[in-house]
Amino acid sequence: MLPGIGFSELLLIGLAALIIIGPKDLPMMMRKLGQIMGKGRRMAREFQAAFDDIARQSELDELKREIQELRKSNTLASAQDDLAAYEADVNSAIMREHPAAAPPETLPDAKPDDVPETAPAKKGGAA
Repeated sequence: MLPGIGFSELLLIGLAALIIIGPKDLPMMMRKLGQIMGKGRRMAREFQAAFDDIARQSELDELKREIQELRKSNTLASAQDDLAAYEADVNSAIMREHPAAAPPETLPDAKPDDVPETAPAKKGGAA
């Protein structure tokens, strides 16, 4: 029950209230005390709920920040991937336009304007 108050102390308080207030008004006084206690508990619950809402809101704000940071890092990674793909495209286009000079014995039928293939094609009908 109440901290520091035992059954004997509570019985003494009840007896004193019965003598001071009287048997006629004691039930009405106990009802009022119960109503006051109920209001106090409701206020305590509302107060606790407000703190819970504040804590939940701060957690949500923190989660939003983390999500935004993840989006930024994901955007950065995506941009790096796009740049790498663009670099590969540019490099392959440059290699097509300006192939490395090959010795004449490796490409006997090659002409300067021909674009070299990445894999040499097989001559003949066998596939």
